Amino acid sequence: MLRLAPLLLAALPAVAEDWTRFRGPNGSGISTAKGFPVEFNQTRNMAWRTPVRPGKSSPVLAARHVFLTSFDDGKLYTSCYDRGTGKLLWERSIDKPREEQVNKLNHPAGISPVTDGENVYAFFKDFGLVSYDAAGKLRWQTPLGPFVTSMGLGASPILAGDSVVILADQLESSFIAAFDRTNGEMKWKTPREEGEGWATPLLYTPPAGAPQILTIGRGLFGAHSVSTGKRLASVPQFSPAVVASPVLSGDVIYGFGYGNDEPPAFSTRLARLDKNGDGKLDAGEYGDDAFLRSIARYNGNRDLMITEDEWDQRQKGILGHNGIQAIKVGAAPRNLWKTSKTLTGVIPSPLIYQGLIYVVKNGGVLAVFDAETGRLGKEARLADALGGYSASPVAAEEKVYFANEDGKIAVVRAGAAWDVVQVNDLGEPCFATPALSQGQIYIRTGEALYRFSAQIN
Repeated sequence: MLRLAPLLLAALPAVAEDWTRFRGPNGSGISTAKGFPVEFNQTRNMAWRTPVRPGKSSPVLAARHVFLTSFDDGKLYTSCYDRGTGKLLWERSIDKPREEQVNKLNHPAGISPVTDGENVYAFFKDFGLVSYDAAGKLRWQTPLGPFVTSMGLGASPILAGDSVVILADQLESSFIAAFDRTNGEMKWKTPREEGEGWATPLLYTPPAGAPQILTIGRGLFGAHSVSTGKRLASVPQFSPAVVASPVLSGDVIYGFGYGNDEPPAFSTRLARLDKNGDGKLDAGEYGDDAFLRSIARYNGNRDLMITEDEWDQRQKGILGHNGIQAIKVGAAPRNLWKTSKTLTGVIPSPLIYQGLIYVVKNGGVLAVFDAETGRLGKEARLADALGGYSASPVAAEEKVYFANEDGKIAVVRAGAAWDVVQVNDLGEPCFATPALSQGQIYIRTGEALYRFSAQIN
């Protein structure tokens, strides 16, 4: 079975389909190729399996290579694998210079790299940017940070023209910046009003105008010039907590975010955590709770204690809409609609496919919405694929692939009356989003990198 892999890949076109960044073509999560397997595991339709170092970043593809990042033994790794055989061609590392406060689901190698088809560009929140050529030679590195976050950064870098673009929405001093692809020098840096957020930006070229970078962050949609970074537009009233990355369909951008109608009372936390009964929370009481630690560090007098006033100050910042929102982009961007359905437990980005929006949340609950109206359609559990979900859905050939944290990948027949066609169990934890290219599925688990192909039986 494994000996066939080079021959199969040699039959593919010399230039690979564009899955060079997180979620593939402009972050859509959609492949237009054909021939993808529906059933796959370690004994079915597996072209190869290669052990990998720990990490949660998603694989990105060049014509002959697969790139990943990892963290192991205190070092931040960028690795290159052969697409035909899965062989590790090279790996390079840099020391992790600092330890930043993060959510337990975040990871030092959780941010996906991006490639121009030859070189690879990796962003590590604990270091900054680094670039290697196809042979593994260091091209340049640009240290950045430290960053002011409660959960750690999450937005992946993208390529825009001759620049690598980084979005760093933080508790303080948020910015978007562009770095020269040839030498890593900063070309521009634009401050942002948005607070902490984790969504990867998109590219958009108006019918009559220059390319733009589209962002969704705390409370705002934004559009920036690719060439200068200048803020071109803003649309307010977006959700205040944006974890998932947006998707673009035509001239409409869709995003998901969390918000509260009213802030939860501080008394609920006091009842559970205030051991000494003084009406405040100290470090010994809130412990390693990332959200509470951020309140103690960045609200009020920043004395590492949490008072009711400091709690209320932070909670006011997360008042707003909870759910999906559609915004028309272009010359006069504006809100189109918001869902009335409140969603909780959603980490993956939504998928827009054939006029429908797919959203999966923890517990394996899949909800489908009409992309024109936001109206909720079928909502049900993905049978035999329950549990937590961090990886974002991807689609091809009328099917949508959902990978859960236990390593079960549900293959769903797309449509308003969607149904589960197959559940594949890899038996290994999976937090990375699969990559789809030329009928091949690339999946990174906690233990290995896989390539599956329907041409293998």
